[in-house]
Amino acid sequence: MEKFNQVKTLISQIETDAYKFYDKGNSAAGTRLRKGMLALKVLASEVRKEVTARKHAKK
Repeated sequence: MEKFNQVKTLISQIETDAYKFYDKGNSAAGTRLRKGMLALKVLASEVRKEVTARKHAKK
């Protein structure tokens, strides 16, 4: 559950950059947003691996 909470925290952190990029046209915010989305992808992959491991451990 810790990794899932990290996903939620990361999303809330990059939300501001998404607003600045899409609504204000701030290019630097777009760069930060892309970096945050990449970190989100990595974290999501870790969550998937964790879920799979727990599912197979219960069998």
